[in-house]
Amino acid sequence: MDEITSGDVLTVLTSIWTAKPETASRVRQRIETVLDWAVAQGCRTDNPAGPAVAKVLPKLFRAKEHHAALPYADVAAALQQVWESAANPATKLSLEFLVLTAERSSEVRLARWEEIDEKTATWTVPAARMKTRRAHRVPLSGRALKVLEEARSLEQGGGLVFPGGRAGQPLSDMVHTSLLRRLAIPAVPHGFRSSFKDWCIECTDAPWAVGQAALTHTLGNSAETAYARSDLFERRRVLMEAWAAYLAE
Repeated sequence: MDEITSGDVLTVLTSIWTAKPETASRVRQRIETVLDWAVAQGCRTDNPAGPAVAKVLPKLFRAKEHHAALPYADVAAALQQVWESAANPATKLSLEFLVLTAERSSEVRLARWEEIDEKTATWTVPAARMKTRRAHRVPLSGRALKVLEEARSLEQGGGLVFPGGRAGQPLSDMVHTSLLRRLAIPAVPHGFRSSFKDWCIECTDAPWAVGQAALTHTLGNSAETAYARSDLFERRRVLMEAWAAYLAE
């Protein structure tokens, strides 16, 4: 460990730094982590893969990529394609539930029955599973409740709404992405949130804040957020029912 130099690290990184920037950046970070351990163990006194090395390498310019998404007018046809596929029922139901609720794939795949209140048509995603680290109430449309009703027949006793192929295990984190690829649907699961947002803007009179709240996006700067503490739940309920009706048409 004590024989590794900055030159050695540069030799490894230079060949891939511009050709595979994402991979190269991760490689540097992981080499740095291992050598940090070496410093902590007293094997050496410096880290030759630290920030100084990154400054010597060419500056990387990464174009911001958006999640592949369908135009909102094509979402219903994509769902129909999903339902006509040979995918297992849990995958089909969970993907439709994802679209209807405009939630993230992980939140849907790991949904549990104790989070669902069918009497009030509310799904409460716990803070631990939310990107914002705040519990999130999701109003469930009539169609979303029908999806849950169908999902009841899949229950394996582990508490998961959409169980995976093995008892007690959730669907894999690639299950929705793989299905969309297999059906040649040009979208990723997260892209359906963009489709929903575009529909909100172009086809409804819903205030911007209601659409933002439905996607658990912030409602402005920190000062605005401090005062706007309502989650606009009832207004979101109307919006999600309208989204389900649009897809049904």
